Amino acid sequence: MEAYLLDWANLLLRWVHVITAIAWIGASFYFVMLDNSLTPPEDEDLLARGVNGELWAVHGGGFYNSQKYFVGPKKMPKGSLHWSYWESYSTWISGFALFAVLYLWQAQTFLVDPRVFQWTQGGAVAAALGFLVVGWIVYDLICRVFGRNKDGSIGGDLRVGILIFVYICAATWLACHLFAGRAAFLIIGAMLGTIMSANVFFWIIPGQRKVVADLKAGRQPDPIHGQRGKQRSVHNTYFTLPVLIAMLSNHYGMLYLHEHNWLVLIGFMLVGAMVRQFFVLRHRHKERWELVIIAVGLVFTLMYFVAPERSPLPPPGAAKPEGPPLQGFARIEQIVNQRCAMCHNAALASKNVQLHTPELILEQAAQIHQQAVIGKQMPMNNATGMTAEERALLGKWFEAGAKRD
Repeated sequence: MEAYLLDWANLLLRWVHVITAIAWIGASFYFVMLDNSLTPPEDEDLLARGVNGELWAVHGGGFYNSQKYFVGPKKMPKGSLHWSYWESYSTWISGFALFAVLYLWQAQTFLVDPRVFQWTQGGAVAAALGFLVVGWIVYDLICRVFGRNKDGSIGGDLRVGILIFVYICAATWLACHLFAGRAAFLIIGAMLGTIMSANVFFWIIPGQRKVVADLKAGRQPDPIHGQRGKQRSVHNTYFTLPVLIAMLSNHYGMLYLHEHNWLVLIGFMLVGAMVRQFFVLRHRHKERWELVIIAVGLVFTLMYFVAPERSPLPPPGAAKPEGPPLQGFARIEQIVNQRCAMCHNAALASKNVQLHTPELILEQAAQIHQQAVIGKQMPMNNATGMTAEERALLGKWFEAGAKRD
């Protein structure tokens, strides 16, 4: 019953997380597009009101005229002011809840892989949470120390960007040498997502609140709040696609089970950042197609890098079949019994899947093929040492009709 309830919690939390993430990413992409598409106004009335940029757009059968005040309007409007922050907070809260239910609650299964690093369940949980906290602290220090110009204004985009990239690479290497591959990918994605939400919570929204308070009190707002908010907002938009690929790629065993999985993840996150850069520049009417070419080339390089013939076999000592080699379905049944049935049987039916009889193996043939051959997600963290040869045999059996001969 506990496994059944955890499956429902996983499904519902994942659904909420995706919904809120779509809302947050959509709002982020829209405002970045808007910011990069603004043109100086020509209308004297707009100039007199202090408008620094405007955009005319057509959508949904109507025309829109968006205007931006770089610091703030001369007088606060009487109407309600829309704030964009609940999308961020809801995404992080639902994502952390999903992480806790799936990974922290079952740390021995999902976080710990003795072949990567041997430690206790409590130690793995503490380290995983540490990545989220330390990830934000180090990133924030980089921005504070290196993200200012000599005159005190916010700047240094290139050096800050380089330092953040180096730090993310180091964190990715460390995570992939401490946690099970799938968990490592998720933890890096969660670390970046935490940085994004913390940017909103600690800097962007508080800075905006100070500007609003100054305007309502008739004071001139400090422009540094807008500068810092813009800096962190730009960082967030470049983090978005790397976070998405880190979350999605952990569903593909061919990626996170690779010997150099940290390089694979860095490569994919770099592709995401380049794709985002292409769209940011495109909004400024600067189409840099060489970014797309490089990104596509990197994807093909990664495809070659993780190709099956280049992927390492499980380490020596993995369980091997005893006695004379079996043929046909008997060999398939032997593989399933050795590698899968300990978690999928009458007493322990993980994910409500049972594989302890020939009839059940035939019934679940498509699932076995999808999880063990195509996605290579099972066995979880390859804990039972399923070999590439065994996966290939399962694949051939399924493609031949999954028969009991």
